[in-house]
Amino acid sequence: MATLDWYGCATFRLQVAGITVFLDAYIDRIPGAAGTGLRADDVDACDWIVVGHSHFDHVWGAERIAKRTGATIIGSYETVRIMEAEGVPEEQLLPVAGGECVRLSDEVTVAVYPSQHSCVWSMTGASQSGDVCIGDLGVTYQEQRGRMADVARWITELSPDTLTHLRDSGQGARGDGGALVFQFETPEGSLLYQDTSGHWSGILRDLRPDVAILAAAGRGNIDGQPIQGSLAQFVGREADLVRTRKIILAHHDDWLPGFSVPTEIKPIRDELSRVAPRTELVELGYLDGHRLFD
Repeated sequence: MATLDWYGCATFRLQVAGITVFLDAYIDRIPGAAGTGLRADDVDACDWIVVGHSHFDHVWGAERIAKRTGATIIGSYETVRIMEAEGVPEEQLLPVAGGECVRLSDEVTVAVYPSQHSCVWSMTGASQSGDVCIGDLGVTYQEQRGRMADVARWITELSPDTLTHLRDSGQGARGDGGALVFQFETPEGSLLYQDTSGHWSGILRDLRPDVAILAAAGRGNIDGQPIQGSLAQFVGREADLVRTRKIILAHHDDWLPGFSVPTEIKPIRDELSRVAPRTELVELGYLDGHRLFD
């Protein structure tokens, strides 16, 4: 029986067909933040770690889990560079860029596809799922980098606990490394995993998973451009593309207070009822042991 445990942010543990797979590895939190109360050091069983992109709130902790358990890390070339610098043995690192199919066991494979990161450059401060954002189309990469400097200045005004956490988790990532999405094929069904709110439409619409984990934070990125609308509408667009029977949200809790906000679920649920009425939206609690394909 396949089970899924949510560790907060976009980190999950998938247990299926006798193997344990971590989807991202960010578990540690500042005092008082939403989460499990665990740390990456507490994980003592893992076979594989898939990392959606190279930012700290996705990759930090993978190095400790891999060293402790012997797990193999699958991620972008930037993620692999970071992990190698953190002392993870080369034989436990599997760089991918999209287009690969990796066998995890006799019964489980995972296909890798290129994706997009949310438009974090387009705002300072977190927005809510029903907030409509327009504009910012055609912004060049150089201009985006300039706007990220504004985001960085805003971050310096956050709480001392948050700033300490950011220093501790800093692993020298050179950007997001190229976001990826993963589709697992198991004896019980297929699972799509996405850890940031962005996609290539031509890729997502052909995947058709039984269950989809979709990120719900920030401003959605559609084919390299920010959504002209709300986060709820972005999730609705994705639901219409993948035509899955069950959606599980990711990255929507208040994982770093001051930087993040607890995402309001009602606008997302209302939008899904409108555009994908046959799709079930499942809200997980931490470490629920959710039976994935029931």
